Amino acid sequence: MSKLATKVWQDPVYFVAFGFGSGLMPIAPGTWGTLAAIPVYLALAGSSVSIYLMATLIAFLLGVYVSDKVARELGVHDYAGIVWDEVVGYLLTMFLAPVGIGWMLTGFLLFRLFDIWKPQPIRFVDKHIHGGLGIMLDDVLAAIPAWLIMQLLIWKFA
Repeated sequence: MSKLATKVWQDPVYFVAFGFGSGLMPIAPGTWGTLAAIPVYLALAGSSVSIYLMATLIAFLLGVYVSDKVARELGVHDYAGIVWDEVVGYLLTMFLAPVGIGWMLTGFLLFRLFDIWKPQPIRFVDKHIHGGLGIMLDDVLAAIPAWLIMQLLIWKFA
């Protein structure tokens, strides 16, 4: 096991930043991080709007802290294995979405599309806002158009 993997499995800050270890995947860690968000979404899906939003806000604030700490220690602005931002982005994308495999897959695809594509102003934020806030903020911004499209689809098809 690599030194980094050992750190992820032993240090709670790294464990969270690496999306419960999903960020250790060698290919497409952001996609794996988004997959790791699905059980978190399912745990929150039945809760009230205020509980869902409060949990997502706490997850965001936690993400700013853990992402900043891990990025500084690794010496890389937005290390690919830091995927807690994908967890929060997926939670935001799925806010007010019905529970169902089709909706979860749609939210997954929409969020990944905007997170990978990074249209403006997401790309600007990704390049110019550093630290934990920058790491988290570009995924929050990617979640906004994904959420809007989700809501339109829900309105049309649910």
